[in-house]
Amino acid sequence: MFIPIRDDAPTVRTPFVTVALIAANVLVFIYTYFQGSEGFQLLIYQFGYIPAEFVHKVELTPFASASPYLTAVTSMFLHGGWLHLIGNMLFMWIFGNNVEDYLGHGKFLVFYLVAGLAAVALFTAFDPDSQMPLVGASGAIAGVMGAYVVLQPHAKVTVLIIFFFIQFVTIPAKVVLGIWFALQLIMSLNDKVTGVSGGGVAWIAHVGGFVFGWILLKLITKISGVQGPSSGGQRVYRMDWS
Repeated sequence: MFIPIRDDAPTVRTPFVTVALIAANVLVFIYTYFQGSEGFQLLIYQFGYIPAEFVHKVELTPFASASPYLTAVTSMFLHGGWLHLIGNMLFMWIFGNNVEDYLGHGKFLVFYLVAGLAAVALFTAFDPDSQMPLVGASGAIAGVMGAYVVLQPHAKVTVLIIFFFIQFVTIPAKVVLGIWFALQLIMSLNDKVTGVSGGGVAWIAHVGGFVFGWILLKLITKISGVQGPSSGGQRVYRMDWS
């Protein structure tokens, strides 16, 4: 197990949107948490995304109904527990500021939401009959991570490794995120073969978000031709959209 702690990639813009998204996720979780166990479950089923409802045009939870077009978005702001929330927000804090720095505030928000929708779309294609609600910001954050590895492949990321020992190690971003992506892909294939979700985690949604973010930023940087100066062996991007 490895947990990213920080990176060394500099930024210019203040990451207002990254901070706002983290705050929104935290506030929504606090609200749902204090609804009690029954209220919490009700909100998860009402505002979590259920693929079978979208694909088959049925309402599986009439006691907590909501349009699947709405829940595809609201599900990004719901979390199943404190660890789920903290893990996602940690990744968002480390990698979100650099992508926002490049895209700018407004375009970063759009990118984040669309990356989340891409994650939902692949999850739906992977398991269209699933009746379990999909919740969490990890699909959208995976898109941010895919974008980050295009923008800052040589940035140094400090990770906490917990195995038979506990140690801090500094590794290039492309290695950290490459290992992370490989794990998501392997677990997704395992779920497909066994028909059992590993730990209830929507691995394939992570794959969808990451691939979307990686491809989109590859296209943007290629079309724009803006790759920025080099600093310390790592790329430093900042797009001027004005």
